[in-house]
Amino acid sequence: MNIRLDLFITFFKIGAFTFGGGYAMVPLIQEEAAARKGWISESDMPDILAISESTPGPIAINCATFVGYKAAGVTGSICATLGVVLPSFLIIALLGALLDRYRDLTPVKYAFFGIRAGVLALIVRALISMYKKCPKQRLSDVLNCKGAALFLAALPYALMCTAFALVMFAHLSSIAVLALCAGIGLLTYLYSLGRTEK
Repeated sequence: MNIRLDLFITFFKIGAFTFGGGYAMVPLIQEEAAARKGWISESDMPDILAISESTPGPIAINCATFVGYKAAGVTGSICATLGVVLPSFLIIALLGALLDRYRDLTPVKYAFFGIRAGVLALIVRALISMYKKCPKQRLSDVLNCKGAALFLAALPYALMCTAFALVMFAHLSSIAVLALCAGIGLLTYLYSLGRTEK
């Protein structure tokens, strides 16, 4: 099958059968694009997610665009993006016409209750999958470090907890937290580079 058509069909299916937004689509994108199709490698996924989260627009659309570009260039990115967007457009157009009429029906309420539970499971799965693929040191190795090495080894854990607290409890903008984390990561890289050169 032509790869561009394959991109469109694959992302159309992902867009049509995933409820709950971009994060719920992440495990399906990873499974289809990396595990089944081989358009990207497993190690590419955290980088694509980081870029997709840091650039304007919904994360699922950005992921589809990046995967499509990596698989088949500009035309591939267009096909993947159209594929992932089209089901949402069609479904929302249909629901917009019907939801006001049927939203108070008990079966509809319970259906959405079940969908929300399933979405939560997909998001947790994406979180665990991303955590496993992120480069990190074992906690026992971190505790055995001293001085600057301890600082560098513990920084990712401290940064993760701080970012979570700032977004969850201080209600700081996610964009500001991402920019802050990127800045700290860059400064840490420059600091470690300087230590290596010495």
